Amino acid sequence: MNNFFHFDSEESRQALLSRARSVVLTALQQYELEWNCIRFIQLSDTITYKIETNTLNSYLLRIHSERMNKEEIYSELLFLNELRNVHGLIVPVGIVSINDSYVLECVTEEGYNRPFVTLMSWVDGEHSSGEFTDNRVNSMGVMMGKLHEASSRFVTPHNFVRPHWGITSFISDIRKLELYYARFLSSSAWSLYQLAINKIVDHLEGMDQTDQNYGLIHADLHSGNVVFCDEQPHLIDFGRCGYGYYLYDMASALLELSPQHRQLFIQGYESVKSLGMDYIHKLECFFVMFMIENYSHHCSDPTEISNLIHEQKYAQAYIKEYLNGNSFLFKVIEPIEVDEAKDKFPQSKLKEGNPPH
Repeated sequence: MNNFFHFDSEESRQALLSRARSVVLTALQQYELEWNCIRFIQLSDTITYKIETNTLNSYLLRIHSERMNKEEIYSELLFLNELRNVHGLIVPVGIVSINDSYVLECVTEEGYNRPFVTLMSWVDGEHSSGEFTDNRVNSMGVMMGKLHEASSRFVTPHNFVRPHWGITSFISDIRKLELYYARFLSSSAWSLYQLAINKIVDHLEGMDQTDQNYGLIHADLHSGNVVFCDEQPHLIDFGRCGYGYYLYDMASALLELSPQHRQLFIQGYESVKSLGMDYIHKLECFFVMFMIENYSHHCSDPTEISNLIHEQKYAQAYIKEYLNGNSFLFKVIEPIEVDEAKDKFPQSKLKEGNPPH
């Protein structure tokens, strides 16, 4: 059987979206909804749609990739229910089907695996347009602090399963990046990446896990996953949530912020939850780690390559600062000149089964 979610060209991407449209119509028959409009949102780790109804309520329908199994998807919904009902955070929550199920397995084209589908409440709000205001950045830090405080108190129920974001997942991402890096990196740039990868793995191996620095995290906090209602930020899209360092979660948010706004975000966070001593060195490690993971995630999508190439003058500048041991989180890092990608058939320099160092 073929993976429902496989795509690595524009043609296969369009074929996937065609399969997805049929799955959406099939899935909606399993809910008591009088829907009147289906709006495609995006194709990422999931394929998402906004479902509008004849009432004031809207919903989010997700078609899940094979990356998550049924138990992992259901566990995400359990965690979201806890965040909303116990801790009062405004987050999307799961909607049960007419058969009393939170996770559906839907039929699709012959020859493809059946995808899992979930329906969730829609969180009202608007994405920020342009650069964040100081107040919004600070309030986002407060929001993340509250999330991590709630996570530290969450008692995982029986059979609760979510992914772990650390060395193993990072190496898996690097395996994928090895296959596609030549689309946007030169050979010399890839060598620079490999040095950073090795250093990140060394750092991760030396970190201790405690209840105060490690737990369930959002793992994908960027501007697209935050909406504002009455100037208050609300988190959406917990599809990647799992176990990881709280600083890793913070790094995902800091990637697109200016140095000044990074400080404001951290100030907001520490008004709720303390970061302790000597956190900047670790946070910068996670900053570069998350940046590389982002490129691994997008490198197989041909529509993303031009963006990846454009970002390299900034990405490689950060990597060089990191490799040189220079603290960069609160400094303006100037872009550098980079070599153009020319390789067409990259060869792996990492042995199968071994970490990259």
